Amino acid sequence: MLYPLVFKPLLFLLSPEQAHHFTLTLFDLILRIPGMRLLIRSMFTLPEAGLSKSLLGLHFPNPVGLAAGFDKNAKYLDALACLGFGYVEIGTVTPRPQSGNPKPRLFRLNKDRALINRMGFNNDGVEVIARRLEQRPANLIVGGNIGKNKDTPNENALDDYVACFTRLFPYVDYFAVNLSSPNTPGLRSLQEKEPLQQLLGGLVRLNQQQAQPKPILLKIAPDLDDAALDDIIEIVQGIGIDGIIATNTTIGRGGLRTDPGRLDSIGNGGLSGQPLRDTANRILRYLSERLPEDFPIIGVGGIHSVHDARERISAGASLLQVYTGFIYEGPSLVKRINKGLRQLGQ
Repeated sequence: MLYPLVFKPLLFLLSPEQAHHFTLTLFDLILRIPGMRLLIRSMFTLPEAGLSKSLLGLHFPNPVGLAAGFDKNAKYLDALACLGFGYVEIGTVTPRPQSGNPKPRLFRLNKDRALINRMGFNNDGVEVIARRLEQRPANLIVGGNIGKNKDTPNENALDDYVACFTRLFPYVDYFAVNLSSPNTPGLRSLQEKEPLQQLLGGLVRLNQQQAQPKPILLKIAPDLDDAALDDIIEIVQGIGIDGIIATNTTIGRGGLRTDPGRLDSIGNGGLSGQPLRDTANRILRYLSERLPEDFPIIGVGGIHSVHDARERISAGASLLQVYTGFIYEGPSLVKRINKGLRQLGQ
């Protein structure tokens, strides 16, 4: 109860980006106090019994992961490992460092329990992040979400994804190919059939050359029509992609309670949080009904409660990810979801 009553109101006095960095830095410092790591882990982590899942050749202690974008630079994995996540996805990582779009670029829509971001793949670059991952926690599943630099032409995009894949390969447990962010100009056009086949095909061929290939998942946008989803289904099955992450943020603004003038002042960006829930659910259900029953799909977008998590599992999700819900509902959300899923035997 402390988070909604005390910590959240104080944090929300800061800008979203300031609050994010302040919270993670402070939490990292607290964990250096003797005994705090064990205490916090006991507060937020449930035993694996009834929650663990073997998928993608990996053993997940529970199905609730942290979506990409929260720890872009793999700086806080030790801290996040104490909060009960079954896995953490870092990134999006690009070959060269990027400062991202001008600030402000992250906005709260409190009436909608949502965020709008146009971060623009701000990250330290694959070389720095790979060196950080050399010291990653051994007991935490870490996914690497990879993308292209803003100034890389789409016709050369595969080179960027290959560079990230190759450098991160020894240090991550799976890859998420991000072609669906609305904040890198032209990126989403790579989800079209021909460029998607070329890019994913190149990565799969490179992966097959490794002694022990890593799972590759495709992260898709929620703004795709059924024809585009059908193309994606055909391609991932034909090429041999291991799973889909559904979905990224949306460019849609329908049904929001936030004042239209405020939305106009914010401008462009990807919307996440509760307003994305129904769309993400629809996409997930569409995919799961048309893909083989055992095809892995990670459900993400608008998960703020046990009910949301159960709904996503029922729609066909193999695993879940949270981000905006984690910010609005607090760190106990992961434990509450896991407890709720365990009670239902999911």
